[in-house]
Amino acid sequence: MCGIVGVLGFGDKKEELIGSLKLLEYRGYDSSGIAVIKDGRLFLAKKKGKIKAMERLVAKTDLHSLVGIGHTRWATHGQPSDVNAHPHIDCKGNFAVVHNGIIENYLDLKEELVRKGHKFRSQTDTEVIAHLVEEYYDGDLFSTLKRVLEGLKGSFAVCLISVKEPNKIVGARKSSPLVVGLTDDKVIFASDITPILRFTKQVVFLEDGDIVEARDGGYIRIENHGIERSFETCEVEWDISQARRCGHPHFMLKEIHEQPSIVKKLLSLHMKEDRVVFPELQGLDVQKIRKIYMVGCGTAYHAGLVGKYIIERVAKVGVEIDVASEWRYRDLVLEPDSVCVAISQSGETADTLAAVERFRKEGIKVVAVCNVVGSSLTRMADAVILTHAGLEISVASTKAYLAQLVIMYLLGFYLAQNRGIDVSNLMNRFVDIPSAINEVIERKAELQALARKHHNFGSFLYLGRNLDYPTALEGALKLKEISYIPAEGYPAGEMKHGPIALIDEYRAVICIATDSPLYEKMYSNIEEIKARRGKIIVLATLGNQEIGKEFNDVVFLPKIDEIFSPILNIVPLQLFAYYVAVIRGCDVDQPRNLAKSVTVE
Repeated sequence: MCGIVGVLGFGDKKEELIGSLKLLEYRGYDSSGIAVIKDGRLFLAKKKGKIKAMERLVAKTDLHSLVGIGHTRWATHGQPSDVNAHPHIDCKGNFAVVHNGIIENYLDLKEELVRKGHKFRSQTDTEVIAHLVEEYYDGDLFSTLKRVLEGLKGSFAVCLISVKEPNKIVGARKSSPLVVGLTDDKVIFASDITPILRFTKQVVFLEDGDIVEARDGGYIRIENHGIERSFETCEVEWDISQARRCGHPHFMLKEIHEQPSIVKKLLSLHMKEDRVVFPELQGLDVQKIRKIYMVGCGTAYHAGLVGKYIIERVAKVGVEIDVASEWRYRDLVLEPDSVCVAISQSGETADTLAAVERFRKEGIKVVAVCNVVGSSLTRMADAVILTHAGLEISVASTKAYLAQLVIMYLLGFYLAQNRGIDVSNLMNRFVDIPSAINEVIERKAELQALARKHHNFGSFLYLGRNLDYPTALEGALKLKEISYIPAEGYPAGEMKHGPIALIDEYRAVICIATDSPLYEKMYSNIEEIKARRGKIIVLATLGNQEIGKEFNDVVFLPKIDEIFSPILNIVPLQLFAYYVAVIRGCDVDQPRNLAKSVTVE
């Protein structure tokens, strides 16, 4: 979850490192720091809080140099503080290290190092790496790191520099992402592609177990389990402009506006005349699939839940879905001729990767639905479906979620067609969805007005039925993530089994009541809430006069085929959450305690 950057090649390391760290802010962090080797000495600056605080610390320092590393920390061991911020150094200040992950046996290692006379400054697990390097250094940073890593248990991405070898960066990854970018005169290390795009689109995706050495002049060496391996560079499609707000006040709003074009792109890629095409799935015998197991976390889980409804409805294939963090610990009862569909925006979600590893051990083929080419999930999977949402900066996912939903629909239609089920009528109506989404976005002022009216409520309840139950879950999650208001998504039919006790004039209730076969039942649920003086906001289909006469706070949405309602109905909930957070003065793009890519359990 932490952000790592390292740059080898002469330049202004203050600008290179801090500018890169700013592009990693979306991962979530509580402190930041840099270490630069200049004039044979190690310069270290780190500060609790936003990167601007650390930037002020070095504002007047000339840091033109050959090599440096930087870090944004998301605390696991030790509270956020200047001392606990990375980089961490050894006793004599010869080595500096940044680390993402968790060293599970750090206490045992620390006790042994203390007995040998090492002095620790921080409470972090990471600092043991710096002292172990000091303890074992043999004149070669690469071989020393190899020896150190042999004694570490846990997950890590590591970058290491030393005044003893000031023309070098060494790094390694185990269950945490690390990417290397290459230019004619620089080598860039980072925990994801985003900061590398400032320098180049040519990247090397490191594999699990890789240890890499970069020397001045562009020399790269990679070993995996003691064997030097060849590697290829990959050109990334993303553009650095995607990491800029382009006139929008926040990345979240920019990314909401990008959703219609993303849906159009996915439809153009996978819908050819009257067929859905997935060349990515040619290696799977989809006609023999008897069961689909879906796993994901957070928003990705909600997308999978929609996928369950759609695939079961249109393709008549049974789908079982679990939160990955729970599924990985279940006693497995897997059916033959099954496939796993693993959903992750980043492709680095630790719990999802662990679940996928279990599926693979059981001989179950894995289809990855992911936004990041070259990520751990895409390399582990038997087949990869990219969501093509582009770089998503805001921690609260919007466009990546919608892209995942579109893939769920297309996958359902694809499976149906391969079973001889005609879904051409649905496909024809799918092409109308981007314009409907755009129509909702253009009426965002209505959502802003509702947010002004309701932003002071202490809690929210989101209700939906059938296809709109996952939408209720995702809408509640968006509000919780960025406004810090307690919110709960619930299936409306379960109201009488407990939650109705919560309804009073102090709780706002958002009811998803667009046209569907269960509309009458949903309307009855809304009446029950009204009778108990709940403050009601309704999502309804344009032309519903009944709702319009009965309730004041109604968001009318374009009329579409009911099966596509999760794609459209989430958009006003995204906008409502956004405006509530803005009005409350919250940090929309970087909400407290959250990270974009959850790479630790």
